[in-house]
Amino acid sequence: MSSCKGNPMKISLYSRWIHKRHWLKLAVASFVGAVLCATQAVAQSYPSKPIRLVVPFTPGGVTDTSGRLIAEQLSKRLGQQVVVDNKPGASGNIGTQMVASAEPDGYTLLLGFDGTLVINPHVFPKVGFDTAKDFAPIGKIGDAVLILVAYPGTPIKTLKDVINLSKTQSGGLSYGTSGTGGTPHIAGELLKERTGANLVHIPYKGGGQAMTDVLGGNIPLVYTAIAGAIQHIKTGKLHPVAVSSAQRASSLPEVPTFIESGLPDFDISSWVGLLAPAKTPKAIVDKLNAELNAVLSDPAVRERLNGMGIAAMPSSADKFGQEIQRDLTRYASVVKSAGIKLDQ
Repeated sequence: MSSCKGNPMKISLYSRWIHKRHWLKLAVASFVGAVLCATQAVAQSYPSKPIRLVVPFTPGGVTDTSGRLIAEQLSKRLGQQVVVDNKPGASGNIGTQMVASAEPDGYTLLLGFDGTLVINPHVFPKVGFDTAKDFAPIGKIGDAVLILVAYPGTPIKTLKDVINLSKTQSGGLSYGTSGTGGTPHIAGELLKERTGANLVHIPYKGGGQAMTDVLGGNIPLVYTAIAGAIQHIKTGKLHPVAVSSAQRASSLPEVPTFIESGLPDFDISSWVGLLAPAKTPKAIVDKLNAELNAVLSDPAVRERLNGMGIAAMPSSADKFGQEIQRDLTRYASVVKSAGIKLDQ
């Protein structure tokens, strides 16, 4: 084995190498320190102007209403106005694409909806954004629990009744939803796939129209968010079959889950959350996540969300990102097997 001992030239080269390595370490440490200081400065100074929260739907719906509540509460905590900007169109694709291409500086945020982010990419030929690459998840706001309800004039009381009755109908058993490709539609198709029930989807241009038809007995079933059905359930105008959340809904504790009704792991809720454009500084994302979770921990806010049919679900940005990716993957197979397609 060669050695530098007794060789002045080798000793000199070795000393230079050690010297350069030492200075390289110092330079890297200085660079990392400067980046950390800059990151901390960004977080401390943010926000220094109003923030725009893009809601990719028209005013008045549950998604919009929950977004306005969160914007109102974040404005108080951040000391800057969080302004709701409704940009509807193409089932949420237009507003969502606007945020995907916005400056990643924390001043343009998205009220993200599962239907737009994890279902639309599979049912539209082109959405104008890549859910996995174009966004930085901030945090989940909550889950809107879905429920299957029946017209009381039918013999349907349980999930077993739905399955059995559907198989006696030559044309199948109809269920209405707020539209093709929405989370209730996906839930209905997954129910059909998992149970072998002969279910036929009837899409409406909104949950209100579907509710009108089931109340009138024109269709036997509707899959919808609890918020749109709870008043009719409490007055006996509709019969609840099951909720598709993992646990029973606090607003309807007497209604069983699909899991309790004999369908293991059938857990589908329609979620809503906050996202920023990809490459938004992590310090800003972390600050927004902390403030969002503080808002969601407020009992008054949780109660108001619950009144909208949304169960508050504080989470980390990473956990929310993992849920988005999970749903993006699992809904792909459902959409493919059901042959769901929409034109832009």
